[in-house]
Amino acid sequence: MTEQDRATHRERELRSRFVRGLAGDASAYHDFLRDLSAYLRGFFRKRLSGLPDEVEDLVQETLLAVHNQRHTYDPQQPLTAWVYAIAKYKLVDLLRRRASHERRNDPLDDEQDMLAHNDAEAVTARLDLAKLLTRLPDRQRLPIIHIKLEGLSVVETARVTGMSESAVKVGVHRGLKAVAAMIRTRR
Repeated sequence: MTEQDRATHRERELRSRFVRGLAGDASAYHDFLRDLSAYLRGFFRKRLSGLPDEVEDLVQETLLAVHNQRHTYDPQQPLTAWVYAIAKYKLVDLLRRRASHERRNDPLDDEQDMLAHNDAEAVTARLDLAKLLTRLPDRQRLPIIHIKLEGLSVVETARVTGMSESAVKVGVHRGLKAVAAMIRTRR
């Protein structure tokens, strides 16, 4: 089983448990939260290797946000993309809080500040892109996510999405064109 097959299987399993939980199956919802916790821990550990104490707090904050926002989930959309967006927002919130706290404790005349690179801008840009992508139909959004963000090939994306290879290529082209148009209208 390839990594992509495992990811597709995880998506189906999580989504099935979540949807059953929304319908009132408490056991399925409990299983969903347990499994999601494990995935979130891995997600946050990878991104916060220098801040291991923050991982569990972020897992709990994200689970709470997923629970509180469960009514906003569109069952026609991939669950992992929805959860991923929530997790990214929680991560950005943490990074902003820490950056704000560190700025208050930094000396104002530190010459090294001029050379510092701010990763928060890149995170914000990714979140903005995620918001724009949610406005696209699946036939455009999924090829962009799989090819441009995850690095899959056209053939792999076609297999994962069930689309033809030409439909994947067209989806990427039209989707990127639509995102560019959305960005232009925001200015």
